[in-house]
Amino acid sequence: MNEAIPVTRPVDHGTAKLMPDVDRERAWLLTVDGAPQSYVDLDDPAHLEFEYARRLGHVLDVVAEAGRAVDVVHLGGGALTLPRYVAATRPGSRQEVVEADRGLLELVAEHLPLPEGSGVALHAGDARAWLEAAADDHADVLIADVFGGSRVPAHLTTLAYAREAERVLRPGGVYLANLADAAPFGFLRSQLATFAAVFEELALIAEPGVLRGRRFGNAVLVAAHRPLDIAVLARRAAADAFPARVEHGAGVREFIGSVRPVEDADAVPSPEPPDGAFGIG
Repeated sequence: MNEAIPVTRPVDHGTAKLMPDVDRERAWLLTVDGAPQSYVDLDDPAHLEFEYARRLGHVLDVVAEAGRAVDVVHLGGGALTLPRYVAATRPGSRQEVVEADRGLLELVAEHLPLPEGSGVALHAGDARAWLEAAADDHADVLIADVFGGSRVPAHLTTLAYAREAERVLRPGGVYLANLADAAPFGFLRSQLATFAAVFEELALIAEPGVLRGRRFGNAVLVAAHRPLDIAVLARRAAADAFPARVEHGAGVREFIGSVRPVEDADAVPSPEPPDGAFGIG
C-alpha cells in the first residue's frame, strides 16, 4: 500500500491541507489556513476525534431511537465528519450539507469521498441564503458548524436566522450549533438569548473550565420545542476523555442574564480565538 501523503490546495476561503494521521490508517485531519476544521477516519466513520464533534454526536444519538433514520441539514461541511457519522449510525438518513467553499467541497470529494449510497447531498452556497429558500418542516435536525476562518459569521447569529432555523425544522426537530467564546461570554450569552426567544428548550454543553471562564473554547448549543434527554446527554458528556457539563433550564437562564437577542442590524461575528487556541503541533 502506498504511504498516504499530505495534500495542500488553495480553496475559495484559504489554503486547505489534508494530513494523514500516523496512528490511524486512512484517517485525515483537515486544516484551513492552519486552523483544524475536521477529522475523518474513512474506515471508522463513527469515530469522532474532536471534543466538540463528540458532543454533537451525543446529541445526535438521542434525538431519536437508536438506529432510526432522520433528515439532517448540516450548515458547514468541512470534511463531512458528522454526515459520515449519521450515515453510519442511522442508515437510510437523508442529509444535506451546505458549504460556502466550493473548492473545499471538491477537495473533500476527491480525496475523502463519501461511501456509495450515503444519502448525503452537497450544496455549495451561503448557509443563511440556503436556509431562507428551504421548505417549511424540512428537517428533523439542523446542525450549524459554520466558521469564516475561526469565527462564526455575523449573519448566522441573529433572531431572523433563528426563526428561519425553526421554520425549516419539524415540530419535534432539534437545532445544534458549534460556538466558541471565552469569559465574559458576550457572544455565547447573546446566542442563548437569541435562541431562547424562538425555542422552548435550550441546553449548553461545554467543558467546566470553559464555562468557569478559564480558557477560550467550544460550546454546543442545543435548542428544541420538546424536552431533551438531559440525563443521558449529561452522562455521555461526563464520560468523555475531556468531560463536559450540560447546563439547561434555570442554569441556562442564569447564564443568559439580562442579555438581549441579536437583531440583524447589531450582529457581529464570534470573537477571534486567541493565538494557539485551536492550533496544532
